[in-house]
Amino acid sequence: MQSYTIGQAARLLGVSPDTARRWADAGRVATHRDEAGRRLIDGRDLAAFSIEIGQGAAGEDDASYTSARNAFPGIVTAVKLGDVAAQVEIQAGPHRLVSLLTREAVEELGLEVGMQATARVKSTSVHIDRT
Repeated sequence: MQSYTIGQAARLLGVSPDTARRWADAGRVATHRDEAGRRLIDGRDLAAFSIEIGQGAAGEDDASYTSARNAFPGIVTAVKLGDVAAQVEIQAGPHRLVSLLTREAVEELGLEVGMQATARVKSTSVHIDRT
């Protein structure tokens, strides 16, 4: 399972590293230390937390979020596989993006909950890039 540093988590959540650190200090998201002493957040924990704060931010009008060239870096929060098709959800800051793609594409990318990915949007299509 992939883990994220406080800085990486902050970028994925669309907040400053200080904010992510305060959330970790307050126990809002669980952390553990690696052999170098850095605080890390398990990917599954970060995925769950990103959903929680994304739902809380949905009613905030004062937050301003932009995407550079229609790219939404985030964390995979759900993967639903069918026989042929699949559904992948990404939480990118307060934005929840859902993409329908082939099961084969999901398997080739190795997408799973807790991993970092970028949703690229063109018109009504969402393309997922593994990052």
